[in-house]
Amino acid sequence: MYPDHTHGVPIQRAVEVHRPTPLPPAVAVPAPVVAVQSGSVPAVASIVLPDGRVVTGYALDPTRPEPVAAPPAVSRTAVNVALGGVGFLAVCGGLLLLTSFIAALTAFISQLILLAAVVFGGWIAVQVLGTSGHQGGTTVNIRKAVIKRNHFHG
Repeated sequence: MYPDHTHGVPIQRAVEVHRPTPLPPAVAVPAPVVAVQSGSVPAVASIVLPDGRVVTGYALDPTRPEPVAAPPAVSRTAVNVALGGVGFLAVCGGLLLLTSFIAALTAFISQLILLAAVVFGGWIAVQVLGTSGHQGGTTVNIRKAVIKRNHFHG
């Protein structure tokens, strides 16, 4: 349910009206003059408003902006770009050396692989093509041969 309604019927409330009470105009009284050393306390100032009231207070010096530093002869952006270029050139030398090292290492590894292939391939060829047992041909029994005057008589 709504708090302002009872079973669909609105509740009547009393309306209160508040009106501000106007203040009587103040009588202009001159501000007392007190001798004060200059520089320690600001001077007292009084202004008369259009309705005759007098407002008294301390006069404040307008705030002065702080002096702006002279801009540098070279902009920060130009300095940052120049430093970035120097850093890039320093890195490029290292990258060139790194690239050369990687190329040399790749050539060395490929030569090692080629050497291993030749040696292993030669060993395989000897195993396959080498003599393993008798595969035909003439067998000579050297024990029964007689050698006389550098002539072989078999």
